[in-house]
Amino acid sequence: MFEILDYYYQRNGNKSYSQKLHRQFKNATNLLTKYANIGIKTDVNNVRNLIVGEYSIFYRVEKETIEIITIWDCRQDPKDLELQ
Repeated sequence: MFEILDYYYQRNGNKSYSQKLHRQFKNATNLLTKYANIGIKTDVNNVRNLIVGEYSIFYRVEKETIEIITIWDCRQDPKDLELQ
């Protein structure tokens, strides 16, 4: 996530868009802590996808924890996405 935020900070020369994205990601992860199964099931066993704007948060629920696997920019080629 921080790579994404830093990219937009470097590109735009200010933090405003990065801060907006950070709030969106934080709100989404807070939502996951309350409703872990809210995301869409994927073809990968026990991996779900929560869409946040132009991004997808891929995560896995393991007992008492939620593991975020990756935050994916949906504008990228899906062939490059690797979920394990």
